[in-house]
Amino acid sequence: MLKPSPRLLKTLINLWPPFLGAGIKVRHIASDWKQVDVRLRLGVSNRNYVGVHFGGSLYAMTDPFFMLMLMQSLGPDYLVWDKAASIEYHKPGKGDVTARFRLDEAQLHDIRQRTADGNKYLPELAVEIRDESGDIVATVLKTLYIRRKKGR
Repeated sequence: MLKPSPRLLKTLINLWPPFLGAGIKVRHIASDWKQVDVRLRLGVSNRNYVGVHFGGSLYAMTDPFFMLMLMQSLGPDYLVWDKAASIEYHKPGKGDVTARFRLDEAQLHDIRQRTADGNKYLPELAVEIRDESGDIVATVLKTLYIRRKKGR
């Protein structure tokens, strides 16, 4: 498994054309991979017909991060995939919006226990997208597929 530094991954993601074009910017990846902060600026490329954030851009700003964080935190003995996702919109997104992803040791311990026998585990992790006032614009629920690799 590729094990880039958080700093290198942040740079690469920020240069990735779908994020760059949509105005999505990773602001921080913690050295232990347990925290990621992402910002989406409202601009011409991500504004919908009524002048607020396009829902697809709101979802895109959350797409890969729990998977990447878990891959790096659990290490090469685990398969980690995004399995499903849903987004619930609470209010129109105006101005900059942010998403803060967090994992803790208790979650990682739970995942390791539930997959120790080689069975898959499908945790659901939520992230809120907030506006500059701290109000929730949308909530994204991600279902991940996690399994310990055979023979490990």
